Amino acid sequence: MLTLSQADAIVAAARARATLIGIAVNIAVLDAGGHLRAFARMDGAVLGSIDLALRKARTAVLFECGSEAVWGYCRPGAPAPALELSNGGLAPFPGGLPLRDARGALLGAVGVSGGEV
Repeated sequence: MLTLSQADAIVAAARARATLIGIAVNIAVLDAGGHLRAFARMDGAVLGSIDLALRKARTAVLFECGSEAVWGYCRPGAPAPALELSNGGLAPFPGGLPLRDARGALLGAVGVSGGEV
């Protein structure tokens, strides 16, 4: 189980990195069931990226891989074109990563949006 303390630490680490590289981002941390565990919108982060951070995290948790890997399945001519329209809307581009424990079990995912890929 992803604890609130762990989720808060992930948000803090993402905020620190974004600050270091000079961008304002939205950060969403979801549990293994795809439910929101923690969220932060940095001052100046683009409002339209709130939903993208959530969708990137949801994409990563639902498919248990980085959100950008899903593009290989849903791009035109791929095995599942328009897959990104499923599950309430996915975000098959970089910014979503699954979170795993030391044994490799899925704990949840983090999605970050607001800066360049």
